[in-house]
Amino acid sequence: MAHRMLTTNELADYMHVSASDVERLLRDSDIPKEERGGRLVFRRSEIDAWASQRILGMPDRRLDAYHEKSMRGTQNIFDHAAILPELIRSTYINLDLTSKTRSSAIRDMVALAESTGNVFDSRELLTTIEARETLCSTALPGGLALLHARNYDAYRFERSFIVLGRTIQTVPFGAPDGGPTRLFFLICCQDDRIHLHTLARLCLIAMKTDILSQLYEVPDANAAYNALLAAEQAVLPEKKAADA
Repeated sequence: MAHRMLTTNELADYMHVSASDVERLLRDSDIPKEERGGRLVFRRSEIDAWASQRILGMPDRRLDAYHEKSMRGTQNIFDHAAILPELIRSTYINLDLTSKTRSSAIRDMVALAESTGNVFDSRELLTTIEARETLCSTALPGGLALLHARNYDAYRFERSFIVLGRTIQTVPFGAPDGGPTRLFFLICCQDDRIHLHTLARLCLIAMKTDILSQLYEVPDANAAYNALLAAEQAVLPEKKAADA
């Protein structure tokens, strides 16, 4: 599946955007593409990496717009607008990771994912996450990293889920602002239709709320879980409309 070729229409569905959005991306961006038989096609593995990095680097307004489109594209998958209650549990959170380096942080996060019982092959997961980080760090300003696989395989996980780790000391992880990282999410999506939406949701929460400062201070996994769910509610469209 990672090497599957997408048509222009399939790419639009995959990224939760319109055909006109794809045309704009072809004009204005370096979206990876190939020409076969006189038509454009897109290798899914390359699109995965390109799209995830694009989301990580989106400014405020563009992230808002993309997030709303991806919500519409996944509304037939999630029963409710809030997705974190379906993806994370307090038992998926470890606030005392002893990682000191980039490689040990990745290993510890894979071990945390494996402890959920949802990972079929932890070695393969480690390899694909390391490959993704080699392309470009998933660290963001503010001490957060959003780890995810280099490409997506429907048979990698028992179910889609997220784990969260907080290291005891800071880790140099290649953030664009040069700062260290202490908070690590690992996004493990079984369904390739939702991983970009999940990535956009976490980016939006980090950008629009004070969740990072809360997660640095919470005393335990239950408090971290409750803070995450409250932060997600704060960025949902119906919540923002009610507060307006």
